[in-house]
Amino acid sequence: MCIAADLSVSLASAGLLVSLYALSITLGTPIFSALTGSLPRRELAIGLMVVFTACNLCAALAPGYGTLLLSRIVMAVAHGVFFGVGAACATSLVSRSRSGGAVAVMMGGLTIAMVIGVPLGSWIGQLFNWRTPFFIVAGMGTVAVISLIRLLPHEIRYQAPAPFLMQLSLLGNRRLATMYLVTAIGFGSSFVVFTFLSPLLTDVTGVRQETVNIALLLFGAATVVGNLSGGMLSGALGTRKAMLLLLCGLIISFALIPVAVHNEAAIFATITVWGVFAFAIPPVMQAGVVAAAQQVAPDALATASGFNIAAFNLGISSGSFLGGVLLRDAGLLTTPYASIAMAAGAFLIVAFALQPQPAITNAKAK
Repeated sequence: MCIAADLSVSLASAGLLVSLYALSITLGTPIFSALTGSLPRRELAIGLMVVFTACNLCAALAPGYGTLLLSRIVMAVAHGVFFGVGAACATSLVSRSRSGGAVAVMMGGLTIAMVIGVPLGSWIGQLFNWRTPFFIVAGMGTVAVISLIRLLPHEIRYQAPAPFLMQLSLLGNRRLATMYLVTAIGFGSSFVVFTFLSPLLTDVTGVRQETVNIALLLFGAATVVGNLSGGMLSGALGTRKAMLLLLCGLIISFALIPVAVHNEAAIFATITVWGVFAFAIPPVMQAGVVAAAQQVAPDALATASGFNIAAFNLGISSGSFLGGVLLRDAGLLTTPYASIAMAAGAFLIVAFALQPQPAITNAKAK
């Protein structure tokens, strides 16, 4: 609302700043991951962070809506490609048995940003103005650039990329395509409910708005635990077994929401457990995708990771969209049942379509 008023645009146009960001990650990440596949990993990671930081600064200083929208689109693509490159870098810097943990640490920042940073940024924007969060992120991006320059090894192993069209053909690989589908449906299931968690707590549970922030902090802390646990599970059990376990926990968590939602302590406990299971999924799937790509397309690891980042964002936007439809047509309390259906669908895909593949040893992707 602040952006719409300040830049004299409609609320619908202001909403495009969010939806086009997710769409830009979904469409732009795999394409630009493929196009930049021949560039040295260290220089590419640093360059992407510079672009991301510059875009946030441009957004903070944007004189009009067009500049802000363009900054968000470029920012989104840099964001998506960076995490795809980062996952490939993380696994190249450790032994194969530790690849899941390495990806978990790398994805931990994304987890914290999504669950804690987004509501915190919204609160700061309301407290000051909508430009302030962009300035803060630009400052944090500057710190990240300096850290990458100082800490990232000068020599990062990576294989020369395949031709562009061959990299895009990864979507035709049955195992990778199945994993991308599991990522989108399994991770996206949480966002049917999470997108509307605040009104669920205030309108149904009856908590105050200030207490909602406590719930979000609990969820955020749980996601950090889940992210680190996912890395360990990936290394100990392999992708397939870890995902079956996590999706079972996720389904149970969603099923508890309608039961616990009328009691503050019960719903807070459920939210905490849900956060652990939901955000253990990203490191498991990212490590599994990298492991599979090392077997079937070792010269397109960044692109394979980029497709998975795109799948995460597709799941977020799809889950949020489905939640919005249900909110409008059927009510808040129907959202957990849609989440159950999506998580159950992901479970069945893992159980019957993602069969064990002993040849893939990295992270024991079974």
